[in-house]
Amino acid sequence: MAGEQRILGLVLAGSPGKRLAPLTDDRAKSAVPFGGLYRLVDFALSNLVNAGIRKICVLTQYKSHSLDRHITTTWRLNALLDNYVAPVPAQQRLGPRWQAGSADAIYQSLNLIRSERPDLVAVFGADDVYRMDPSQMIEAHLAWNAGVTVAGIPVPRAAATPFGIIRVAPDGHRIEAFLEKPADPPALPGRPDESLAAMGNYIFDRDVLVEALHADAADESSQHGIGSDLMPRLVSDGAAHVYDFLENKVPGSSGPDHGYWREVGTIDSYFAAHMDLCAVHPVFSLYNDRWPILTQVPPQPPAKFVLDDGERVGRAVNSVVSNGVIVSGGLVRESVLSSRGAGGGLGPGGALGAAEQRAGRAAGGGPGRDPGQERPGARGRRRGGGRGAGPGARVHGVRRRRHRGGQGTRGGAVILGAPPMAAGSPG
Repeated sequence: MAGEQRILGLVLAGSPGKRLAPLTDDRAKSAVPFGGLYRLVDFALSNLVNAGIRKICVLTQYKSHSLDRHITTTWRLNALLDNYVAPVPAQQRLGPRWQAGSADAIYQSLNLIRSERPDLVAVFGADDVYRMDPSQMIEAHLAWNAGVTVAGIPVPRAAATPFGIIRVAPDGHRIEAFLEKPADPPALPGRPDESLAAMGNYIFDRDVLVEALHADAADESSQHGIGSDLMPRLVSDGAAHVYDFLENKVPGSSGPDHGYWREVGTIDSYFAAHMDLCAVHPVFSLYNDRWPILTQVPPQPPAKFVLDDGERVGRAVNSVVSNGVIVSGGLVRESVLSSRGAGGGLGPGGALGAAEQRAGRAAGGGPGRDPGQERPGARGRRRGGGRGAGPGARVHGVRRRRHRGGQGTRGGAVILGAPPMAAGSPG
């Protein structure tokens, strides 16, 4: 049934991501590099494209140049088949004002819906790390004759306040209440320590969405958010349902990888998501070629490990080392490294200095820039040298664990944007 529907994907990528500062000082949250090669937006786009949704608009606003550049150079679908991924900046079509919230972002871009005339609109967030097959959620949405269906996932109740929380009716899918960031999140029935959190992924019937957006725009008391305003309105109309993300079966995904979802909203969660990649059996695997996470891989040589002189041995343990990196006479342990060309970099020393101050001990420092950054330069404290990540390496939200062994990057670094001679570089 889902294949018979005209579906438009809208990816909300306008968040400033203030809790991820300093990584977002010079870029949109969705453009923050992840995993050595990717940008955060690649996960939502890959899930949509892999599911056959190939008419996608990415709504941007905050410091969007590097994000726009990534989308236009990476996500080039087949135009002959009328497939596209297009960045759509805030256009101020309704007057000289910026987007006031996630619902307002769509309302100000209603021309996209009028132009495409879809049956359904898939509205996805752009800032999470996960795999999902949206077509299964669409099938459920159609079977329930829902006006809107939101993906939900159980989270620890003690950590549920930052999310939109769902109270489900006895039938297991109709929503009785949608609470945006409640101080006392309701528990799941029979599971007092868990709450059901909205993941920020929605399937809307087009007419239901358009009507709700017009009503929200006319409400002067509204905050113009999907979770804070649209969803409670649609819940009261009896049109809202929830899809259990844990029921989603992604081809090639099994074990701990099944049902994996990380909201990468803070430095700690960003670091933890990277460490999930590094285990022998990773909690989240990048090796699923049946549901790949797509991106543009820079034309750089494979990773290289050199020197074998006593304690000076180039090696890496439980780490992800991207192409273009040279580990010279140093130990890399539980780390994620990339070269300057892979996923950009943190840019000028101000970002690095702030990351070090927030996250504790870090290695690196250097003047390299993300080619899409807006600021000409920021000043800040730098540290580093030959015994750490090497001259010019930059650290993405690092939290370091205890050091072991000789030279190199040891114990939980996330280092993106190093120059060719990176970890343990002599001299």
